[in-house]
Amino acid sequence: MARVPDAEAVVDLGCGERLTYAALWRRASAVAGGLVEAGITPGARVGVALPNGAAWTVAFLGILLAAAVPVPINPRLTTGERRHIVEDCGADLVIDGELPHGGPIERDASDPESLAALFYTSGTTGRPKGAMLSHRALLSAAEQVRQAYRLGADDGLRSLVAGPLFHVLASGMQWIPALVSGGCVVIMPSFEVGTWVRAIGDEQIEALNGVPAMFWQALRHPDFRDVDVSGVRILSYGAAPTPPAQALALREAFPGARLAPGYGLTEAPCVTGLQDHDALMHAGSVGTAVADTELGLIGPEADQGIGQLIVRGPQVMSGYWGNSSATTEALVDGWLHTGDIVRIDDGGRVFMLDRRTDLINRGGENVYSVEVEAALAAYPAVAESAVVAVSDERLGSRVAVCVVARPGVDFDPEQLVRVAREGLASFKVPELICLRTEPLPRNAAGKVDKDAVREVSEWSPLPR
Repeated sequence: MARVPDAEAVVDLGCGERLTYAALWRRASAVAGGLVEAGITPGARVGVALPNGAAWTVAFLGILLAAAVPVPINPRLTTGERRHIVEDCGADLVIDGELPHGGPIERDASDPESLAALFYTSGTTGRPKGAMLSHRALLSAAEQVRQAYRLGADDGLRSLVAGPLFHVLASGMQWIPALVSGGCVVIMPSFEVGTWVRAIGDEQIEALNGVPAMFWQALRHPDFRDVDVSGVRILSYGAAPTPPAQALALREAFPGARLAPGYGLTEAPCVTGLQDHDALMHAGSVGTAVADTELGLIGPEADQGIGQLIVRGPQVMSGYWGNSSATTEALVDGWLHTGDIVRIDDGGRVFMLDRRTDLINRGGENVYSVEVEAALAAYPAVAESAVVAVSDERLGSRVAVCVVARPGVDFDPEQLVRVAREGLASFKVPELICLRTEPLPRNAAGKVDKDAVREVSEWSPLPR
């Protein structure tokens, strides 16, 4: 901040506020003073349940300056869901309205190994757990992002943030890396495709990050053809399969940008990244290990390059807050057990196959939902799909797919099956289908909520 005090640090597209680094620091310091005057002591947990915007960033930094621990909370949670997080971490205060204000506070550097923030998981495998990220972990992730993007130490980018700041993707992979490199984050209250498209040109955006569905919507928006995208240098995406055709469409739409798909999780914000020259030839990959990171596989097929991904590096969490049993299960000899089933090729490239909890066992054969979804994406009538298991007395599970058909394109179930058979073994071809007109349900991180898919879908048989 001292290097570029007058540079723009935060732009809030919701209220129009623009903060320089100097202004951001002054406001955060006043929040810190207000917290201390309110009795917040070093190490105390303070929730941040604000919507996306400049105030969120000020609150987060102010908590850190008060030597306390910010706990980002989704402001849209129900009362019971929010209560679970607040009680689980023992938060002394939740900032969900006006920011505290007091005399400015300055503080010395923190112990790198001390707790910096608690980011709660999305709860896809049970109740949300608080991942403890140290100062070293957050700053290591920021440095790993910089190196993955091949940026100079002070090569700050103007980054458009449409994802929720309470999630580690938007904070750990976008806002914090921008902050430490003197860049600027342009924050949207939430993703709205028209606003997102227009902001690229209006705000001279250089870095875009999101799930593939966001880019897919943007490329089809009527305003996109009139937007100047020549300044976009980085396109980062992940959390869902990216078919080769979509990667090629991104290359053509943003000719001056480097494609940078990657993978991370709440417990380790930055794990892999794919170099631009591989993004088309290996479009289904999320890349190789980022700097200072080791990857491994465990499971019966590990010697064949398939198994649960384990990760070791400085960005990995210290554990789950107040949950020693979950910590012991997730962290073994310094290795984080991610729960994600992947394939690693001879070049070290990681290909996501499934969550361990979403793996489909059909009559003793493993079916990886991501692999099936990627194959179905070759059918032009499919806008998006989610593959899940449906219980079956004879086989244990059957392969089912929930499909959102592309508007204006005739959808033929028989053609879908033919496309699937061209790319998949027969036991992986979906047997049941649910057609939707509305988008697939997603969690706050933008990932498809497969529990919700299973709950609401009415299945019909596909032709065999």
